[in-house]
Amino acid sequence: MAITQSIRLVLVMAFMALGTIAFCQDHDHHDHDGHDHGTLQSEDHSGHDHSSHGDNSHSACGGHHGDGDYDPKATAMHHISDANVYTILDAIRIPLPCLVYSKDGGWDFFMSSKLGPGHHDDGHYAYNGYVMHLGNLKRVVEEGFPMQGKVEVGGFSTEYISKEGKEIEQAKVCHNNKPYLLEAKTTLDGGLLGGGITNFYDFSITKNVLSMILVSILLFVILRRAAKSYTTRQGQAPKGIQSLLEPVIVYIRDEVAKPFIGDKKYLKYMPFLLSVFFFILGLNLWGQVPFLGSANVTGNLTVTMVVAIIVFLISNFNGNKHYWQHIFWMPGVPLFVKPLLAIIEIMSLFIKPLTLMLRLAGNITAGHIAILSFVGLIFIFGDSGRSMSGGVIGSILSVALTLFMMSIELIVAFIQAYVFTLLSASYIGAAIEEHEHH
Repeated sequence: MAITQSIRLVLVMAFMALGTIAFCQDHDHHDHDGHDHGTLQSEDHSGHDHSSHGDNSHSACGGHHGDGDYDPKATAMHHISDANVYTILDAIRIPLPCLVYSKDGGWDFFMSSKLGPGHHDDGHYAYNGYVMHLGNLKRVVEEGFPMQGKVEVGGFSTEYISKEGKEIEQAKVCHNNKPYLLEAKTTLDGGLLGGGITNFYDFSITKNVLSMILVSILLFVILRRAAKSYTTRQGQAPKGIQSLLEPVIVYIRDEVAKPFIGDKKYLKYMPFLLSVFFFILGLNLWGQVPFLGSANVTGNLTVTMVVAIIVFLISNFNGNKHYWQHIFWMPGVPLFVKPLLAIIEIMSLFIKPLTLMLRLAGNITAGHIAILSFVGLIFIFGDSGRSMSGGVIGSILSVALTLFMMSIELIVAFIQAYVFTLLSASYIGAAIEEHEHH
């Protein structure tokens, strides 16, 4: 089903791209004299009444309507990032509830539709100082901007400044022909991923959160139905969804839980292992279906970090005395080596969940970026709409490579769920293993 829909999506995108190229070629003959095409990226206001804007034209901020060159990096990063709006095929935008807190403005609750998300999920409006840029909430931090109520904005721009030897990206929003500096939400990453503490905190239900809720409900319904079949059809051969899930559950039990945890103790941890496996698999497959928003949930470090921390807590809280003895005072080795081994073992306690977190997020994110990059070949070969022949060649390459990558991603979805479950079982098994030989 996912592959079929993916084929349709790629073909539709190819035809749309070729249509765009043809339009741009005709548009090249259009007289642009007197038009100001600066660097500020604005929304497509086609059909929107600008007569009431007065002097609020886009030109004073250097605004344009998206007629710049195609940026594959920006496009890929936008589509794999979390967002405050659920976008389907860049055509249907489902507003999500926004719950934010700022130090000077207090709590605010509103729907993301108030910000008027449009092309590339950039908002047409600001509400209480909040705007939507590339699907994410940002807040105006410069004085002079109306911080109360709903006001129209003219577009967004991005500039790069050098700070402490690093190149930092700054986003700005245009209002009344003047750009205003924006800040992103607070991100507790210590600056490793470009985030940090800012003036506001975002507690909204984002695209990833909604995807997790929907997948969890779907998994509950499916697994509940399969469990009910075992009581209503006791002693009979599996049928329907039961016959589909039973081989998977038996495989996790016989090839993962029993070998790593043991025949006597595995039952205690089976619910957790199955929950981890189906949760990750469900989210991986959900992100494979284009018309469901292409959510990159398991490619989000926050999500994989939480699951890895749960594995860390379960394995260490259930660890027996032999487990902790091997960490702090390794038996059977010379005395002077024990402190060095203790340091290494303590480091390994935190490296294990870290590798779990990075492996899953890295593999899933890489697949999404590869697919988006292949789709971008249409615009790269087409020279952003200036070459019809290049667009045709790019479309052929894009369809072939994207379908191949989607097939690989379908396999990776199962492999990553299995590997995460396998390693979780191995960590738990190592923590509760009895060492009779000591």
